[in-house]
Amino acid sequence: MRIPLLLLFVIFTFPAALAQQERSIHVRVHSVNQPLPFVTIQLLGADSTVIGSTTCDSLGQAVIRVSNPSAAWIRTSMPGYTQVTSPLAGPGAAASMTIDIDLQPELHTIGEVTVRGKKPLLQFLPDRTVVNVDAGISNAGTTVMEVLEKSPGVIVDREGSISLRGRTGVVVMIDGKLTQLAGTDLQNLLNGMSASQVETIELINNPSSKYDAAGNAGLINIRLKKNKQGGFNAVLGLSYGQGKLPKTNNNLTLNYRKAALSYFLNYNWSSNRNFTRLYADRSYFAGNGTKESSLEQDSDLRSRGLSHTLRGGVDYSFSKRTGIGLAGSYFYLQRRNRGDNSADWKNNTGGTDSTIITDSRSSSQIKQASGNFNFRHQFSSSLEWTADLDLVKYQLFSDQYFENRSSDPQVPLDASSGRIPSDLSIYSAKTDFVRRLAWGSVETGLKSSRVETDNLAGYELLDQGEWKPDNGKSNHFIYTENIHAAYLDVSAKTGRFELQGGLRYENTRYNGSQLGNTVTTDSSFSRKYSNLFPTAMARYQADSANSFTLRAGRRIDRPAFQKLNPFVIILNKYTYQQGNPYFNPQFTWNMELTHTYRGILNTTLSYNITSDYFSQIFYSDEITGIIIYSEGNIGNMNNLGLSVSTQLNIAPWWSLSLQADLNHKRLRGQLWKDYRAEITQGNFNVNNQFRLARGWSAELSGFYTTRSQNDLQEVLDPNGSVSVGVAKQLLRDKATLRLALRDIFYTQRMQGLTHFRSVEEFFKLTRDTRVATLSFTWRLGRNGKPAFRKTGGASDVMERVGNIN
Repeated sequence: MRIPLLLLFVIFTFPAALAQQERSIHVRVHSVNQPLPFVTIQLLGADSTVIGSTTCDSLGQAVIRVSNPSAAWIRTSMPGYTQVTSPLAGPGAAASMTIDIDLQPELHTIGEVTVRGKKPLLQFLPDRTVVNVDAGISNAGTTVMEVLEKSPGVIVDREGSISLRGRTGVVVMIDGKLTQLAGTDLQNLLNGMSASQVETIELINNPSSKYDAAGNAGLINIRLKKNKQGGFNAVLGLSYGQGKLPKTNNNLTLNYRKAALSYFLNYNWSSNRNFTRLYADRSYFAGNGTKESSLEQDSDLRSRGLSHTLRGGVDYSFSKRTGIGLAGSYFYLQRRNRGDNSADWKNNTGGTDSTIITDSRSSSQIKQASGNFNFRHQFSSSLEWTADLDLVKYQLFSDQYFENRSSDPQVPLDASSGRIPSDLSIYSAKTDFVRRLAWGSVETGLKSSRVETDNLAGYELLDQGEWKPDNGKSNHFIYTENIHAAYLDVSAKTGRFELQGGLRYENTRYNGSQLGNTVTTDSSFSRKYSNLFPTAMARYQADSANSFTLRAGRRIDRPAFQKLNPFVIILNKYTYQQGNPYFNPQFTWNMELTHTYRGILNTTLSYNITSDYFSQIFYSDEITGIIIYSEGNIGNMNNLGLSVSTQLNIAPWWSLSLQADLNHKRLRGQLWKDYRAEITQGNFNVNNQFRLARGWSAELSGFYTTRSQNDLQEVLDPNGSVSVGVAKQLLRDKATLRLALRDIFYTQRMQGLTHFRSVEEFFKLTRDTRVATLSFTWRLGRNGKPAFRKTGGASDVMERVGNIN
């Protein structure tokens, strides 16, 4: 105990001696009384040469270290806003000071009409890409999943798994909390969330040690809207979309602040009808490679989703330095599905031997309730303490029914049903200290979380007109997990160099128990392990136009809870999904070098090494022809990547954002044989924003993904889409009317080839992606000072629940 206490004493007392050599300037940037994140801050000499630069955090704050006596100015800039240059006090000024800077949206004149600039859709920063959702006209009326599908470097496969810059193992967070869902559950959650609830989506490739170590490919942090203005404010959003089926997303946000007390309330309701058409041609081969038979399946799934989201909270500031907050949310999603499937068994000459017609009905529910208490205290302008307590409860439920009829009248009706309820509880507590110093900053913190899950799968079979338990598939699985973490992160700046180093320690313990029945015996497993996760960053400002940033770090991916559960989920008569209790974590070393030119062009070269690589695994039953989907550790993956992004103002009325990602992946694994795969793949994203006269604006955007591979056995063909939109400001800029058309050429279709042992399957997936949406947003209320508000801290335990349907 003496060593940690001594370490904390050194952290918070020894650096004071160095503080006299440099000045520490705390910069706070805001616009229209709201914090403005990710603004570029440059330190200039008397001759306007750039001495150093940094970027504001998500709260619009940054710390500049001034050691050069020639430093005379601070320049603040961001695309879409007027640049501000502020003078610095002389060398004899106080060692620590705070500067508040207000950036105003740019005003451009087109003819006789003055047009106000707006926040860009994409912001390419050295450590992340930020998607400003409202800035994209074609995002109107969409879901969060639909916004992610067209975000730079993001690929979503047919199972809903998300990859970032060609790599799987992405952690999805909402307001800094991991969703703790995976697979179909995560897909349902993101499809049930309206994009109108979202302020920004942050794509973070190589996080520092203050973040949870989960996510080998990085983090996707979805930041929900929070009205930070004082007084009374309200935002009403309505949208209707029509593809082949209708969709609607609607929301209302209320915010009120008086003196030190503030309240907020948000309600969102959505109803979406969709369809999914899946064609699959599965070929079975003999040992000598000749084709023996095939199974041709054509599926049509129609679904209707209904969701309600309610969020609210209260914040109270005891003083300028101390505040507390309470927040809660409730989310309800219900999805009903009806499917028709035909399966034709064919011989090696292509003739049909038999046909199975399947009628399926299923429904799924997600109920989530969460609560958060947070506390913040600033001991001084340089020392801050924060604490968070979180409780999250999920209730997941899936109900399935399959009825299979053969073309042979002698074959009896085959039917099965299943009820799959799951309960999940998440408890989390964390505390963080931040010490800002003249030469840099020190951050340290502790975090502890506990997860409890109780999963039941009850299946029945129709036997001669009587329903009987199917104990071979039924299952009861109980799982608990505890993770305890501590981290230390130190950053420093001297001259043209900025350095950061961190170390995170995580201890994980989990236990899983499968309760037996007349067919399945009791079984259990447990494991505990501890790991260190170092991170490092070095940035060099070569001159006023060029900077270089080197980052490295180690990360972990833990299996989703449900993927450790050995029970079977029936997808259709010939396709099952099954968990793997022997699933181990995978570990990744990430390294990247970024060159930034004048803040408008970023070029990144990256290399990643993953051991015990996760991959979807496909097994085939040679007797029944059933394919079983599972996941496991298959070997290693190496990834070499190149990313180029730029943001240009072509004209005062036209801004252009481009990002290109190229990856060369090499997979080495062991399945039924030594398996090797190599592929070079690319993802390209372009967005044009046009600011027109008389309150009009327009957008033309699109993305394209080349032939790609995420799993060892599955390769996806190229796909992409093009979207357009127009918007008009109304009611003295208090309201916005948008019309958007997504996937106008209907090219966002997914198809590919999957290799099994002695089996090969071609598939093609089509969804209701070509949609025209009309939306209306109305902003009401008065502006005032921003209120203190904070999100919770259960950010490492909301990503890994798994599938329920």
